[in-house]
Amino acid sequence: MKNYTQSDYAINKNAGGIVYRFTDSIVEITLADYLRENPDKTVADFTELKALSDADYYETDRSDYRQTWKNTPLETLLEDEIAILSAPSVEDEFIEHEEHEAVYAKLKSTARLAMDKLTETQRRRYLMYHVQGLTYREIGVAENTNHKSVEESILAAEKKIKKIISQNS
Repeated sequence: MKNYTQSDYAINKNAGGIVYRFTDSIVEITLADYLRENPDKTVADFTELKALSDADYYETDRSDYRQTWKNTPLETLLEDEIAILSAPSVEDEFIEHEEHEAVYAKLKSTARLAMDKLTETQRRRYLMYHVQGLTYREIGVAENTNHKSVEESILAAEKKIKKIISQNS
């Protein structure tokens, strides 16, 4: 936890002047320095700047607190928790996307090939059964045929599709 007395807000608030923290040093502008550099300014102007500086440091401190109060040290997390919290790199996401696209393209190609190998009747009945969700009897009624022949046709189509998929895997 950050030492409050060493925070930028505390240093500025407790100083008589306005404090600027740099990476390698802290500079304080006192009232005397301010008036010497700005002869046309008054003590009221300096007091107003000091109040603005305090408010700015305060808001920064509160913002930092809101951002970090829930932070958990990595040492306390388990390996699988770290994996869940870690975002994959852009490169990994791109490669994974490309791999998914390649698999999808191969599946699409295999599905198209399988559908092309079916007879027109098998394709129509297969789609009515699997896509439209019709039963064998409903397809039989729609085509004015026996539901058993519809069933045999669909089972033959599924057998062809499975064979093509196994050959192309």
